[in-house]
Amino acid sequence: MTGAWAQHVLLGGIVLLGACVQWLTGMGFALVAVPALVLLLGPAEGVVLANCAAGAISVAGLAVGWRSVRLNTMVPLCLAAVCTVPAGTWVARWLPEPLLMAAMGALVTVAVLLVMRGTRVAALRGGAGAVTAGAVGGFMNSAAGVGGPPVSLYAVNAEWSVAEFVPNAQFYGVLVNAVSVASNGTPTLSAPVWGLAAGAMTAGALIGRRLAGRVPEDRARLLVLLLALAGGACTLGKGLWGL
Repeated sequence: MTGAWAQHVLLGGIVLLGACVQWLTGMGFALVAVPALVLLLGPAEGVVLANCAAGAISVAGLAVGWRSVRLNTMVPLCLAAVCTVPAGTWVARWLPEPLLMAAMGALVTVAVLLVMRGTRVAALRGGAGAVTAGAVGGFMNSAAGVGGPPVSLYAVNAEWSVAEFVPNAQFYGVLVNAVSVASNGTPTLSAPVWGLAAGAMTAGALIGRRLAGRVPEDRARLLVLLLALAGGACTLGKGLWGL
């Protein structure tokens, strides 16, 4: 019983931290929380819980910033993502768990390093770039719970500011996470654990909202990326150890 409650408290802490950084940066939840949730719950449960939580937080954020969404860019990007979600779901169901964990860890690690470097990619510019970013992001979101980095790379190549990026990222998060949940299903958690996750998510969002005007954007972004890099490396290591 003590071990179970310790696991639940840890899960609550992960969700709280992820919700906080999601509010600060628009896409922080998956990068921070997915590696830890995968280690705690396993790949399948960790990914679908991340999809549920990230989607819910995006709904709350979009309610405030929906007027700033660039529909001419985000609609084709999201449609492309929706088309590749089933492929990601299929891959996640058929890969052995250690191999899936290693793949998730590698995807997170490489994606974070690319975002940290501000990589410029010609294929991620204009309308074709939006479709490419969406297609890759949809696949990664349903397979590994981390669909934000391709969209972040698109925003870097489009030279969007953080203020421009956040509402568009939340629009993407609402649609793509909803489709991912429909494709993957919901995690099989008990009612008390669902309540704990919901409470932690709400508290994290409130903390993130309070911090949004006080923490410099570059520091918040760097913190998210460093946490994600550490989590990705740990997940990759555990997956390779189990092969």
